[in-house]
Amino acid sequence: METLNFNKLLLKTAFSCMACDGNIDKREIQLIKKLHMEKRTFGEIDINSELDMLLLAINKDGHQFLKSYFNELNSSELSEANELKLIEVAIETIKADDVIEYSEIKFFKVIRSKLKIDNDPILEKHPDFEDYLEQDIISDSYLSRLQDDFFDTHISHEFRLISELDDDILNSLKESNE
Repeated sequence: METLNFNKLLLKTAFSCMACDGNIDKREIQLIKKLHMEKRTFGEIDINSELDMLLLAINKDGHQFLKSYFNELNSSELSEANELKLIEVAIETIKADDVIEYSEIKFFKVIRSKLKIDNDPILEKHPDFEDYLEQDIISDSYLSRLQDDFFDTHISHEFRLISELDDDILNSLKESNE
């Protein structure tokens, strides 16, 4: 997969994990911005405009946005290293607000079902991810029900643009680096 497309998919993963519980916490935004500023996790993309575009899309139709994300993930040809990076960003984002909702676990399990990577490389690098990788009895009908259940119980909210929250977040990041 082309680097720019992967970086956008990676950001969309973080964004989707941030929004999947119906709440965007400033700590989740902070994490995404910190990953971008300190590690260039999302490459050279304009993070503010990308996040605002994602917010506009999810505000327009949250369920369709997330279904489209799952389809994109399913059809992407990713290396094992990219799949591992995607899992790391997803879990870090879910953990960022210190509240892990059941909807976030279900959402992550759907993401996980769309990837080919084995659990061993993940656990080798991140043994603390074991709870996220515990496998339910998986069948196509189970995955379909899991995804449908996520959308049946998920309430789509309208979110404020990241650029509106940016000053608070940038100030928090500067304070944490001092």
